[in-house]
Amino acid sequence: MEIQQINDTKKGYFEAIEDGKEAGKMTYTWAGDSKFIIDHTEVSPDFNGKGVGKKLVMAAVEYARANDVKIIPLCPFAKSVFDKVEEIRDVLS
Repeated sequence: MEIQQINDTKKGYFEAIEDGKEAGKMTYTWAGDSKFIIDHTEVSPDFNGKGVGKKLVMAAVEYARANDVKIIPLCPFAKSVFDKVEEIRDVLS
């Protein structure tokens, strides 16, 4: 599974692609230069139960760490991942 990021100055998203199909997408909005808000995570029904949503959140965490930015998880799914996985909370705003 490949995770791609599309980012501009105001919004962006992480997209999971497998075998040429979109497995899932997680959108975010920038809140200034140093943090972004994860506002929605969606997984294609064909990929339910395969950890796609978590992979998208983890890609956002990697991006945040690499670019020294913080994350505000407004999306209930993303928030649940942060609640369950203590070692990624360093990127929370």
